[in-house]
Amino acid sequence: MKTVIVPVDFSPTSYNSARYAVKMVTGTYDVNLVLFHVFEKESEEEEAYFLLEKLKTELSEQGIAKISCHAELGSDFPDTLSRFARHRAAQLIVMGLNGKTKLEQIFLTSNTLKIVDKNPCPVMIIPPSADFASIKNIALTSDFKDVMSTIPVQPIKSVLEIFRPQLHIVNVDSEHYVSLTEEYLQERAKLAEMFKDFKPEFYFIGTFDFHDTINQFVADKKIDMVITIPRNHSFIDNLFKSSNTKKLVFESTVPVLAAHE
Repeated sequence: MKTVIVPVDFSPTSYNSARYAVKMVTGTYDVNLVLFHVFEKESEEEEAYFLLEKLKTELSEQGIAKISCHAELGSDFPDTLSRFARHRAAQLIVMGLNGKTKLEQIFLTSNTLKIVDKNPCPVMIIPPSADFASIKNIALTSDFKDVMSTIPVQPIKSVLEIFRPQLHIVNVDSEHYVSLTEEYLQERAKLAEMFKDFKPEFYFIGTFDFHDTINQFVADKKIDMVITIPRNHSFIDNLFKSSNTKKLVFESTVPVLAAHE
């Protein structure tokens, strides 16, 4: 049984993520969806469970899925959620971006990005206006460098196994205007073996504009989710240093899955 956790703080963003998640796992009978909430005072526990159960009832009317509720006392939401996800050996956390304003998002106060940084399991980041249709095509972005030690194969495969999609592995690099190097071809062969169960297709795109190219790729190939692998130890630091990654997370029209070792 796979565990998918949806943190709920009773905000519109978290409700949207929960609705997206239940539609996403509907009909997948080996998945347990857990609605998770952290409360700061013991007096809030009863109301927390009341609201979670109310949400569960609403979601049960929108899709067929195994749903459970869990709330616990905690003062540090990212730590509490990370500990719970590891305890449950979760395969996936589904969250939105919780910054109240665009400025807060730019300065990375979002708990979502802190959870990505702690890396208890892959985190699917849902765009604010996203409404689930299907996940048939998934794009995995890779720089094709040392893939054996930088690609978190098992966590990614655990997510892919939920959807059984067509996998598109794409590299966007200005160096490919001329030709692919032998090193890139070797790394491609390793990736093909890693994900052979999903019969991946490979794309090497020579361009200087990563963000616009990925957006166009998403549109052209009808991509339903993009997987990104943060290379820095701190995903938050990486966002400060990389406008491409920041745009990918904050401006994507489809969910972005962040997974790293």
